[in-house]
Amino acid sequence: MKWRGREESENVEDRRSLGKTGLVIGGAGSILIVILGLIFGFDPRPFLNPQDGQPGQEETRPLDPGQEEAAHLVKVVLKDTEDVWTAQFRKMGKSYRKPTLVLFTGQVRSACGSADSAVGPFYCPSDEKVYIDLDFFRELKTRFHAPGEFAEAYVLAHEVGHHVQKLLGYSGRVHTHKGRMSDSVRLELQADYLAGVWAYHAQEMKNILETGDIKAALTAAKAIGDDTLQKKSRGYVIPDSFTHGTSQQRVRAFTRGIKTGDASPRALERFFTADEL
Repeated sequence: MKWRGREESENVEDRRSLGKTGLVIGGAGSILIVILGLIFGFDPRPFLNPQDGQPGQEETRPLDPGQEEAAHLVKVVLKDTEDVWTAQFRKMGKSYRKPTLVLFTGQVRSACGSADSAVGPFYCPSDEKVYIDLDFFRELKTRFHAPGEFAEAYVLAHEVGHHVQKLLGYSGRVHTHKGRMSDSVRLELQADYLAGVWAYHAQEMKNILETGDIKAALTAAKAIGDDTLQKKSRGYVIPDSFTHGTSQQRVRAFTRGIKTGDASPRALERFFTADEL
């Protein structure tokens, strides 16, 4: 993937240096303790709950030098998604509201609750932020056997796809839509489709692709299909428990997006409501 030396997004919160025991202040009780500490001259930190509120920056950890290349990559990819979706929303007569990318290590607190790196990258619609522990990319290579920079780009583009779904109203519709597939699977496959649409237009706008990039993304999509993951973890598959779709469905959704680049409301609606995806 051609990304080095290109413009990076500024909509990034880098929380990787925050220590797990750093000062965290949240709630009326915590604020009162801080105020009393200032008045009576004692250190309030031992009385604060490190799980409350938003992370502070009193205690920090050094950044992992091995992650810096990945950090620059995702910032460039985020900028590409901003440019692509700004243009696509303009075609729809809409304005694109850019999400924020949060880089964290180990654990993080979002408006959707606390999470650790085990959950993988995720999007929180409540604060419109995408959360990624860059160690996931190492796991993508070693555990899922899906190496490649464009595989990493696909992961981020998929999460941004969830943001696009929120802005277009699809996230809110899953509670009422009835179909032959679960609502969560429909959302995830549409996010894969949107990642493919992004790749199509990013190539058209910026010529980002190199030999092997599409194969890398498809390998990643296949590796994280529900059926593949269940076979590896338990040796058998339970289709009723699927949340993201099969490997074949995920590959097919991304492929359709990157081949057509069709982000029109009609195409998105047809894809979302199809009986079979």
